[in-house]
Amino acid sequence: MARLVIVSNRVALPRERGARAGGLAVALREALAKHGGLWFGWSGETSAEASDTPRVLRTPQGAYATLDLSEAEHAGFYVGFANSTLWPLFHYRLGLIDFRRAAFEAYLGVNRRFAAALAPMVEPDDLVWVHDYHFIPMATKLRKLGLRNRIGFFLHIPFPAKEVLTALPGHERLVADLCAYDLVGFQTQGDVEAFQGYIASEAGGRVGDGWVEAFGRRLRVGAFPIGIDAEAFAEAAVKAAASEETQRLKDSLAGRRLMIGVDRLDHSKGLPKRFEAFQELLGTHPEHRGKVTFMQIAPISRGEVAQYRTLRRELEGLAGRINGKYAEFDWAPVRYLNRAFVRTTLAGFYRFACVGLVTPLRDGMNLVAKEYVAAQDPADPGVLILSRFAGAARELDGALIVNPFDIDQLAAAMHRALRMPLDERRARWSGMMDIVRRHDITHWRETFMAALIAAPPVSSAAAA
Repeated sequence: MARLVIVSNRVALPRERGARAGGLAVALREALAKHGGLWFGWSGETSAEASDTPRVLRTPQGAYATLDLSEAEHAGFYVGFANSTLWPLFHYRLGLIDFRRAAFEAYLGVNRRFAAALAPMVEPDDLVWVHDYHFIPMATKLRKLGLRNRIGFFLHIPFPAKEVLTALPGHERLVADLCAYDLVGFQTQGDVEAFQGYIASEAGGRVGDGWVEAFGRRLRVGAFPIGIDAEAFAEAAVKAAASEETQRLKDSLAGRRLMIGVDRLDHSKGLPKRFEAFQELLGTHPEHRGKVTFMQIAPISRGEVAQYRTLRRELEGLAGRINGKYAEFDWAPVRYLNRAFVRTTLAGFYRFACVGLVTPLRDGMNLVAKEYVAAQDPADPGVLILSRFAGAARELDGALIVNPFDIDQLAAAMHRALRMPLDERRARWSGMMDIVRRHDITHWRETFMAALIAAPPVSSAAAA
């Protein structure tokens, strides 16, 4: 049986057990245990002069190999092109793009260096599975080194429409790099159609049902909506509901209801508009004042990028203004926390919250939506308010689907959620939970792996 080689920006080493390891890490470890093989990527560390020799940790379930980035590579590849260019571009935030040709060259250089370190470790029959926007050029670099293995790619974030993608200098090269894979997976069918639209109109290629042909290559494409370990998360929520942390949260609210949002501190998550909508709720529906608390958990991410520091200050100002206007001596409407909590603690918070707010301006999937559903008490479930621009909205139609740019609509959805009858809440939750169970993380992993195994090996368009 072929081994599996996983390539990702960060490697979830075996020491990251339990609550620290997310569902994706667990799923990929299980794939390694099943197929054997290697997980390769960045160590998360920087050094003045990065070594080209990976550090390798071997376990019975598979090997883990990591490389450091040099400080210059971290600035150009990670902070620069990956997170200051590709991330805002793929999330439709053109005004936040900071393109620098030197950063683009650093991005290509890191992919070249990592491919050179990985290639000698790959055996002829290995399946290679590359993850996310950091390593789009990886297949091209590996092909140039002579690898003819089946190589698949999964994009965890949205793929932009061609009108957005073409704003990127060098967009043709990036799409040509995607066409070096044998299988490219996206979160939603809309992402597939955006990719195929570019191929047909910009690359002069051909598209069909589940395939594209361009840049001398024919490859499979498809939607593989990522999921969670639904049963495990539901069990964790039941246990966490009785935990000390959840009890402290309940006690602190003194009988008030809780609306919760959990997001990385990022422009794509729509947090300022969520805060403004909550302020609108309190202004237009005074019956909720003193009876509901909005808690936003937003761990800092990419703090080295200037726009993220500006976002943090904006949210701090909004929270202060809302609390300044509506707070009572024994009630603060907004609790804004810039810190991370382990997933088991969050599971308890989700179960207790009567409303879950997942309102990104654009998101690949957003697993918080699925975790909130899985955490609910079937006898008294909460209500999920979900952005139409999250990939999860294609599956979780039992949520209250909103346009996150419409503050009035979002405030109205909050009001409706707080007043929703139990029978309606149960019916909506039951349908969503069925989907979350069926389309879980194992289903995602196995369907992608099966498609990669079935993909024709390295071939040209003419040969196909």
